[in-house]
Amino acid sequence: MEVIKSIIDFILHIDVHLSQITSDYKGWTYLILFAIIFAETGFVVTPFLPGDSLLFAAGALIANGKTSLDIALVAILLVIAAFTGNTVNYLLGNYLGPKVFKEDNKILKLEYYLNTKAFFDKHGGKAVIFSRFLPIIRTIAPFVAGVGRMPFLRYSLYNIVGGASWVLSFLFIGFFFGNIPVIKQNFTLVVMAIILISVVPPIYAAIKSRGSKKATTE
Repeated sequence: MEVIKSIIDFILHIDVHLSQITSDYKGWTYLILFAIIFAETGFVVTPFLPGDSLLFAAGALIANGKTSLDIALVAILLVIAAFTGNTVNYLLGNYLGPKVFKEDNKILKLEYYLNTKAFFDKHGGKAVIFSRFLPIIRTIAPFVAGVGRMPFLRYSLYNIVGGASWVLSFLFIGFFFGNIPVIKQNFTLVVMAIILISVVPPIYAAIKSRGSKKATTE
């Protein structure tokens, strides 16, 4: 329970925590940011790690001028982290298959797999790009692409386009808008808004899917 509380606190007050990390670890912050983005996209069991909010906060922190981090270097490293993370996730899915998703599994929920698979069925390869902007689906999508044996070169093309679009958009939105007084003074609310905007579409899709299945059954 304490771990969950710590994760929630880290996400909601990510600007404060990221500022502290930068102050404590200096240049090592690059590696820490790389590791978080890599893990959030690379391991199917870590969909809870911050992605959108971390990128936004990192951009805002760099624009603030109170850190020695370089925006260009952060952008390059995090695009690489997003690409390599998804590649590892794809390879794991290709190797393990769908058997790891079970109804009684609290982390690798069968529901996550089915919803992501439906997302792929609807959007095809473009789902790799779209999924970057959807928490949970972002983490499950590369695994499902691997399970579905999507051709690796084709997947990699979508992967780099999606990863770069996701990282650069949130990072530079934070860089250019994160320090506007009204946003800076209500940073926690902005982070919550980012999370809600990201989470609502997949939740709506899941509810709609359940409604359709129920109607079909009846």
